[in-house]
Amino acid sequence: MLLSLVLHTYSMRYVLPAAVMMGTAPTYVLAWGAWRLLSALLPARVYRELDDRFYSIYQSMVLFFFEHYTGVQIIIYGDLPKNKENVVYLSNHQCTVDWIVADMLAVRQNALGHVRYVLKDGLKWLPLYGWYFSQHGGIYVKRSAKFNEKEMNNKLQAQVKAETPMYLVIFPEGTRYNPEMPKVIADSQLFADREEFLCKECPKVHVYFDRIELKDIPEEQMYMRRWLHERFDIKDKLLIEFYDAKDSTRRNKFPGKCVNSRLSLKKTLPSLLFLGGLTASMLLTESGRKLYVKTWIYGTLIGYLWVSIKA
Repeated sequence: MLLSLVLHTYSMRYVLPAAVMMGTAPTYVLAWGAWRLLSALLPARVYRELDDRFYSIYQSMVLFFFEHYTGVQIIIYGDLPKNKENVVYLSNHQCTVDWIVADMLAVRQNALGHVRYVLKDGLKWLPLYGWYFSQHGGIYVKRSAKFNEKEMNNKLQAQVKAETPMYLVIFPEGTRYNPEMPKVIADSQLFADREEFLCKECPKVHVYFDRIELKDIPEEQMYMRRWLHERFDIKDKLLIEFYDAKDSTRRNKFPGKCVNSRLSLKKTLPSLLFLGGLTASMLLTESGRKLYVKTWIYGTLIGYLWVSIKA
């Protein structure tokens, strides 16, 4: 019986991170909303600077769970500068939490607060955060024939004119699967299971980071498209070699030198204690609990109204 309890507790260990990350949402949005109102009469630059700090606090808490709580090892290949810089981050899209890898790299460049995402349109309906992401500079786009390139360019230009530091994250591959093709999904899952790609634990995350200077990227659209296709062809070859290299000693690693990058607890634990403490304090009083619930309800409704008009 004791063994069963231990196993059950172990299987439930991911409930805590999810509960904390979602449970602190009203506290975070209230704190950010208060600053948004207070900064209304201040220069926009001042608002953006503290907004980046707010965002960094929340994402640092998220990184505590993804790195320290899980015990995952981050193996980084390539040239990852430690200084802040404007970045367009293009990544392949293989799983639901690919976005956290961008955070893992940004925090190691001291640029976590500058992360902005190009997001699929459906994510704007996330309670509270769907609205906040658009306020933080996130850009929602519709895919395929519904994609509005002009609208996206306008939003990006607005960020550039505001001289907002950006770590702009884009997943050009878009959707990882089509729910209207159940046979393809089933075949893929069967293949992954047969080849033992599916595992309960992922103790290591290998990140191949290729930093390309802006001057080396073609500006004309036709050449840019060709260049992007070539980059993804290089990426596919790297992944094939990673999983299926004929030389077994070269499998499960990328070419070149690698660094086992450990993130200091100083980068993440204070954020967890700060947001967790604020949320706990709110929930300890009756008035705080009422405000907490109202924030969930009315904040979500106001957010839905905002994104349906603006985003």
